[in-house]
Parts: sequence; C-alpha cells; structure tokens
Amino acid sequence: MRTVYLDELFLLNLVVDYLLLLAAGRLVGEVLRRGRLALGALLGAAYTAAVFLPGCAFLLHPLCKLGAAVGMVLTGYGGSRRLLRVSLVFFAVSAAFGGGIFALNTLGSRGLALENGVLSSAMDLQLILLSAAGCYAGITLVLGRAARHSGTRELVPAVLRLDGRRAVLTALVDTGNTLTDPATGKPVMVAEGEKVSALFPPGQAPGAAELREPAELMERLDRQGWRGRCRLLPYRAVGVECGMLLALRLDGARVGGEEWGKLLLALSPTPLSDGGGYCALIGA
Repeated sequence: MRTVYLDELFLLNLVVDYLLLLAAGRLVGEVLRRGRLALGALLGAAYTAAVFLPGCAFLLHPLCKLGAAVGMVLTGYGGSRRLLRVSLVFFAVSAAFGGGIFALNTLGSRGLALENGVLSSAMDLQLILLSAAGCYAGITLVLGRAARHSGTRELVPAVLRLDGRRAVLTALVDTGNTLTDPATGKPVMVAEGEKVSALFPPGQAPGAAELREPAELMERLDRQGWRGRCRLLPYRAVGVECGMLLALRLDGARVGGEEWGKLLLALSPTPLSDGGGYCALIGA
C-alpha cells in the first residue's frame, strides 16, 4: 500500500486545478478573476484530500466527482454568459490532462498517477510544480490554436494619475481590443467618463451629456486651461462606423501592477460592462 501525504496531495491538486481553470478561461476568452479561480482550485483540492479521509470513500462516486468539478467551474466563472462554453472546455482540458497522465504511466513513468480520478505523485514538491506548469503549457499550446481568436480577457486594478490627482478603476485587459494611440502606438485605455471625475479639478468634470459631444467638451476644457492635454480620437465599434471620443494624456498609469507611462485615456459616454464588473478597457 502506497503512503499518501495529504499536504502534498492537496498542493499538487490545488496547482493543477488552478491551471486547468485558467486554461479553460483563456481558451474561450473569458474574463479571468484570479481570486475566484483560486477559490475554485481550493474547492477541488479540498475534495481530493477529503477522499482519503476515514469514512469518505463515498466521495469517489461519479456523481460526487461531477459535483466537485461543477462546483469548481461555478466558483471560478459563475454568472458568466459563457458559463456553458467554459464548462465544456474545462472538462475537455481536464480530459486531455488525464489522458496525458495515463500516457506517461503507460510509457513507464511513475512520477504522476491518476487513481480513481484523484491526482497523486511520488515526486518531490519542486518536480510536482514543474510538472504541473509543463502540463498547463502543453495543453494551452495544443488547444490554444483553436481558440486564438477569442483573445485573453482579465480584470485588473488600474491607477490613473493626472496633475497630482488620482482615479482608481477596475479595468479589463482584452487582447482583442486594438484601439491604439496613433502617436505612440501604445494601447488606449477607454474608461467610463463619469468614473474618472477624480482626475478633474472641482467643477470641471464632464457630465453624461457633455461626453456625448466630445468636440464641444474639448473646446470647453481648452478654455479652462487643458489645451494640449486633450484630443479627439476616432474609433470604430459594433454599430458605430466612425465615432469620436475625447481623450486625455495622463501623467502616468499603473495597470495590473505594471507601469504604462503617459497613457492616452479615452472617455466613454456609455457603460462598458453589462454587469458593472469593470469600467475601463485596454488592449494588451
């Protein structure tokens, strides 16, 4: 009988479950909420550890396994309009991963084992983590070609700075967003205009009506000392053949822990997210 160490078993499945959830989200272009993915992986790891506890053998029933997998996906992506798609991709990725483990064992490797649907390993901790990362890279490399058009979408915090004032937003980093600054080639951040009022001096922040008339708003800001800071930015979107947005040159922006420098910020007169999960959008 092989000895099973619950701490190593828990950590191995925590890492692998997180990477499987992450891979599924990336492949369908879903918004990635790292905290929720970690909670989903935690649920999966707790399930695998509980299987080996006294009196918990019933958890190996197929319905319990299915329930744990569904719970992981709902924790990571619950409420998404792509929930069905990401669920199917998660099961496909998990099956591909299981097939890879089976192939390794068939070839004579005893480092990783899949017993009753529970992943275990006789390797040391460092090799466990390296193997999990390698499996993730292999799965996304093989399957990613079929979903490359979806892009990657992830929610990150964004801190915008202008003349000593700051605005803190939740931004969606979307590799499918191609709006760029014609002068620098850098991605342009689009934010809901009313959400960045903290960047303006008292009484100068534009209202909803002004944001719909960017040319008139620019004239008003020029008269108030913003000349050279504002510009009109043309854009195209679904249902908009050629629109204009007022854009501001920021002093600095930090997006998801990375400094982006003097970013161009375009002010949107309409909400960017259906559910209000983010109020800014930027390409990668």
